[in-house]
Amino acid sequence: MAIVSSGDSSPSASSSRDPSRMMDAALLQEDQSISIEDGLRPSSLEDYIGQSELKQVLDIAVKASLGRGDSLDHVLLYGPPGLGKTTMALVLANELGVRCRITSAPSLERPRDIIGLLVNMKPREMLFIDEIHRLSKVAEELLYPAMEDRRIDINVGKGTTARTRVLKLAPFTLVGATTKAGSLSSPLRDRFGLIQRLNFYCLNELQQIVERAAGLMNLSLTDNACKEISLRCRGTPRIANRLLRRVRDVATVKGKAALIDEILVDEALSLHGVDNRGLDANDRRVMQLILESYNGGPVGLDAIAAALGDDPNTLETVVEPFLLQLGFLQRTNRGRVITNAGRNHLGWGDSQ
Repeated sequence: MAIVSSGDSSPSASSSRDPSRMMDAALLQEDQSISIEDGLRPSSLEDYIGQSELKQVLDIAVKASLGRGDSLDHVLLYGPPGLGKTTMALVLANELGVRCRITSAPSLERPRDIIGLLVNMKPREMLFIDEIHRLSKVAEELLYPAMEDRRIDINVGKGTTARTRVLKLAPFTLVGATTKAGSLSSPLRDRFGLIQRLNFYCLNELQQIVERAAGLMNLSLTDNACKEISLRCRGTPRIANRLLRRVRDVATVKGKAALIDEILVDEALSLHGVDNRGLDANDRRVMQLILESYNGGPVGLDAIAAALGDDPNTLETVVEPFLLQLGFLQRTNRGRVITNAGRNHLGWGDSQ
């Protein structure tokens, strides 16, 4: 399996693309241009920790596809960021033994961008589009016949000389990833044969992920240290790996990398403002404002954003989801309210 990251995706650019941008999965950890996040990615469904129901569905689809000798049906993966949508796409390509071309919807601004990608797809190859809910209307309309009938309809000429040219495409699999499945248009969403949600990870799964990542980083962690990181990562593998790297930094500077315990983990993560429930400084800032200035709420989102000098959309999409998940915050018809659990976490108690 190889990964192709798209830049200029026009046909002329595709025909002369730099070979260094096409890499075997086995070389991921050796290539210095690949981030450490890629080096920590699993390469098979067996190595992929968590998402058991999703893996079961995709395993059947992959085996059926290989048995027929046909391309895998188009797949839409949705859910909060950091749960492994890109990783799952790469795993699928590896299981199928095909290349995976990676791009994001905002980079497909012009029709020739997506046409260039599609016409150069080889049989059964995979195209991964991140943030697919941000595709332009023109790009979406080009994808409709490509996904259903394996063709692209191109209008050539103008006025009375205008005609439609049909380009046949090789069988391919489109894997779309989004954090906002509801923002996809119905015609595009309905063309995916497999629509699957990724869920937050449980503590046991996160501990396995941290243990695996620590092994790849040549770190030794006690069981309690591993659990401490898992408790603070918001149920998200990406954050778990990021916190583990911050712990590694502190351990290296203090000369304690030989064996990392929970005391060192607490010291390192407290330094970065991450408390024992995974709240960071921004989360606590929002909660403190509601408690101190609005007596715990209710208060509107715009009022909170104005008081903090933040963007309402950022608060709603980045800060609120985790506070809601923990039960520290409630949305009501009158505004946001801090719950008793949230009060207790910040030491306010029920009476304040």
